[in-house]
Amino acid sequence: MTKKNKPYVTCDPCGVQLFIRGPEGIEGFKRLIQQGSSAGLLDRLEQMERHYRLFCPDCGCRFWIERNLVKTSSFDGSLKGFRCPQCREIVPWEGKP
Repeated sequence: MTKKNKPYVTCDPCGVQLFIRGPEGIEGFKRLIQQGSSAGLLDRLEQMERHYRLFCPDCGCRFWIERNLVKTSSFDGSLKGFRCPQCREIVPWEGKP
């Protein structure tokens, strides 16, 4: 919390700070924190797996998305997907939150 009692988040590895502003944003942030506190560890892990673990239709490999597997467009830099670590084919990522 800031000196004025407003929430913010700091990323320890990189030092980036994210300040939560506005009544709607602060209330949404509180709900997010409460949801994280009330959800069990196994529920959160299952949710993370649904969002960040991909299946390669070519070779059947299941893998977690990682920075070194990112494939971007050489034209505009947009995210194309992630390279399968086994067969190197690009698997699209829908980014379902």
